[in-house]
Amino acid sequence: MFQLVNSKFVHKNCASKISRHLLARNYQTHNGVYGYKPRPKREFQIAHEVLAARNSQPNFFRLVSAFREHAHKQASINPISLSPIRPLKELELERFGLFNNDVVKTPGILHGPANECTVAEAIHFLEHVYCNSISAEFSYLENEEEREWFAEEMEETVPMDIPLEAKRAIAEEMIKSQAFDRFMASKFATVKRYGAEGAEAMVGFFQELFFLSARDEIKQIVLCMPHRGRLNLLTGMFNFPPAALFRKLKGQFEFPDSAQATGDVISHLTSTTDLDIMGQKLHLTMLFCPSHLEAVNPVAMGKTRARQQTVGDGGYSKENTRDWSDLVLNVQVHGDAAFAGQGINQETLNMTMLPHFEVGGTVHLVVNNQVGFTTPSDRGRSSRYCCDLAKMIQAPVIHVNGNDPEMVFKATQMAFRYQRQFRKDVFVDMNCFRRWGHNEVDDPSFTNPALYKIIDQQRSVPDLYVEKLEKVGVLNPGEATEISQKHYDWLNSQLKISDDYQPEATYLNGPWSTVSQADAAITTWDTGVSNDLLKFVGQKSVSLPEDFAIHPHLLKTHVHSRIRKLTEGKDIDWATAEAMAFGSLLYDGYDVRICGQDVGRGTFAQRHAMLIDQETNDTYIPLNDLSPEQKGHLEVANSILSEEAVLGFEYGMSIESPKRLAIWEAQFGDFFNGAQIQIDTFIASGETKWVMCSGLVMLLPHGYDGAGPEHSSCRLERFLQLSDSSEVKPDGDNVNMHIVNPTTPAQYFHLLRRQMLRNFRKPLIVAAPKTLLRLSAATSTLDEMGPGTCFKPVIGDNDVKGNNVSKVMFASGKHYYNLVSQRDTLDRKDVAIVRLECLCPFPTLELNKELEKYPKAKSFVWSQEEPRNQGAWNFVYPRFYNLVGRKLTYSGRPTLAAPAVGYGKAHKLQAEDVIASPFAP
Repeated sequence: MFQLVNSKFVHKNCASKISRHLLARNYQTHNGVYGYKPRPKREFQIAHEVLAARNSQPNFFRLVSAFREHAHKQASINPISLSPIRPLKELELERFGLFNNDVVKTPGILHGPANECTVAEAIHFLEHVYCNSISAEFSYLENEEEREWFAEEMEETVPMDIPLEAKRAIAEEMIKSQAFDRFMASKFATVKRYGAEGAEAMVGFFQELFFLSARDEIKQIVLCMPHRGRLNLLTGMFNFPPAALFRKLKGQFEFPDSAQATGDVISHLTSTTDLDIMGQKLHLTMLFCPSHLEAVNPVAMGKTRARQQTVGDGGYSKENTRDWSDLVLNVQVHGDAAFAGQGINQETLNMTMLPHFEVGGTVHLVVNNQVGFTTPSDRGRSSRYCCDLAKMIQAPVIHVNGNDPEMVFKATQMAFRYQRQFRKDVFVDMNCFRRWGHNEVDDPSFTNPALYKIIDQQRSVPDLYVEKLEKVGVLNPGEATEISQKHYDWLNSQLKISDDYQPEATYLNGPWSTVSQADAAITTWDTGVSNDLLKFVGQKSVSLPEDFAIHPHLLKTHVHSRIRKLTEGKDIDWATAEAMAFGSLLYDGYDVRICGQDVGRGTFAQRHAMLIDQETNDTYIPLNDLSPEQKGHLEVANSILSEEAVLGFEYGMSIESPKRLAIWEAQFGDFFNGAQIQIDTFIASGETKWVMCSGLVMLLPHGYDGAGPEHSSCRLERFLQLSDSSEVKPDGDNVNMHIVNPTTPAQYFHLLRRQMLRNFRKPLIVAAPKTLLRLSAATSTLDEMGPGTCFKPVIGDNDVKGNNVSKVMFASGKHYYNLVSQRDTLDRKDVAIVRLECLCPFPTLELNKELEKYPKAKSFVWSQEEPRNQGAWNFVYPRFYNLVGRKLTYSGRPTLAAPAVGYGKAHKLQAEDVIASPFAP
């Protein structure tokens, strides 16, 4: 399958071991920080003799440049075009003052086969290169070296023939893909399989990409792709057992019975495999993919970045000895309509060259079947091409006709070589067709009769290519039939054993073998740390180099204040507790990554995990200087102004290793709603669907302080509704998400440490503080984080005597402090205020124990800041009734369509009411 010859064409030197970045992105540092190290600017200059040649023949040079810029518009790249190709005015010869018989010299201008030719011969060559079944867009690239490189690459690669062994390999894989689709159509006629029929040439893309990757000593590829052709690739190059697929199609579970999962549809199945390609090992990982198109792309980038961290690739390598993607390559496959239509693609592409997000360039394949669901391309986008978004990041696009597998092969080679040369994104736009409708049981002629008249007349791509190879003797007559029948028979044998096939536990292996899925019990974890270590990491978090010019305000309020608090062992605020949690985890060898919009400073200027030298503008992260031998590091990733792609990226980071604490912080709590797709399809349900565990932490600043509708609520109700917590039986650790609203820095400290110390991983949703960050009442002591301490799901009231209590209030988060202040004002000794620090899993046992303290209580109130239809009310009410045996009375804001009112007077009245009404008789 991968036995291709070592020819100049197939293996053009990529020279991948030197820095390929063209821009020195200093990101506020000349010295580098963990996860990012500056690269030297790459210099390029056109040779004097080349400039001289162009100056001596300016009209000829303009002609060649016009073809490079415009010829793609009249290339034969569409196998099912509804309109004829029209000549371009931009390429009319009269525009250039040249005639067909004029003799021109090509060196320095055109990379043609001869040093001298006529203009007619030059045009013939240019048309063959740029107006063929392949063309490219690269003239918009800002960097001159890239433009020059791409022109040479096109003009040398397109005219060359490919080795016979490669042609045979392409044909064999396409024949197998076609046999698979025909087998599925015969045995599972009513199944939506989203086959590759019409797009079979994509197997040549994967075949050559995998081969070149192995030859360039890439060790791993992380791949994501949508439905079309996915099963063909899985059961082909990814070695997914067809028996497992057929078992699933018969209604059986794809995991062992011991797995806590519900599974997913066949078009979302995935696999990992190891290929041996001419003695080189290549590990392939295909990610699970939800039906929300393109949502997986940033996840794949994050997973790739995390894998690069694991193996020490790029900026994670010691002394910056490697480029990004030396060892791990990201590959993304897209549908044409989805790539043009989904906004997440702009967000994802915007991260490709950014510090702490770059992965060294992604190779993109667009399977352009020219219909999105049932919408034709002319009504699916406003641009000429589906991948015009690539221009946003200066990524070249190679357009190729999917009916020409050899040109797809060449496009793959050029794309790969560009990625290795410049470590940037590159696109292959494979124009093809979809043999059937959106799926195999859909009739596309309902909405696209003209298009499907053309498609119905198309012979299959494998059959056409086989016929071509038979004519030139590459394949013998009947050989293709033998290959197809052999594969068909093998699939039949797999079908026969599918009933007895036993799924393997392909999850929680490798680095994840140290953890397991959570049990149905509630566990308590000692997450405390010795006072000496707490003081050590706390002081280190504000230790600076002698010559570092810190901002004078931070020196006073951040550095000196923290050292004083640590010395006294009290008044520990949230930022200090967080720094000690981070530092103690780093000390234990875990990596920590916190990401979000300006998280280095923190939305409320509370964190300052990264400090900026006021004279040099350099960045310094104190916690990465705990000791010269430290193994764990803190990566501070200030993100773009995006939620969906960035959160998807961080989820991808979190699923790579259980020893990495990944945190995403929203600028304000409700900003997560821009990433709702990632939450629904990955974070809330990833483990349930795919046994894909994640310990991702989401910090969502929450609290009503007059900031208005979009800066008050983190929408706790949405996360609680997404949880699989039971309202009729006690929860265990195995709920899909853990949702908390902590009230003290110590609680937050224990939550962060618990994420890493537990023997399982669950997403943690934190209603994070705003005003509590600096509230003197909301502080902790070092002893509350010392040995033997842990997170408390419920915090009882020690300020009242149990026998005197007639009313018990339950509250969560910031609201607790307002209630306590009101109680003190009223001097109400008969009211106890109990804090629910953890909402999910619901703390049934702890609440029942707490209520035993109040035998005379007759009134039980749930008090919250949020409107009645929001917050935790609808979640806690049935659980108190069913599991705690108490019927709660609601106290809080009235039902509201918006999260909060938008003018100060109304807010003030509501704020007064929500703390006064719970104490009313």
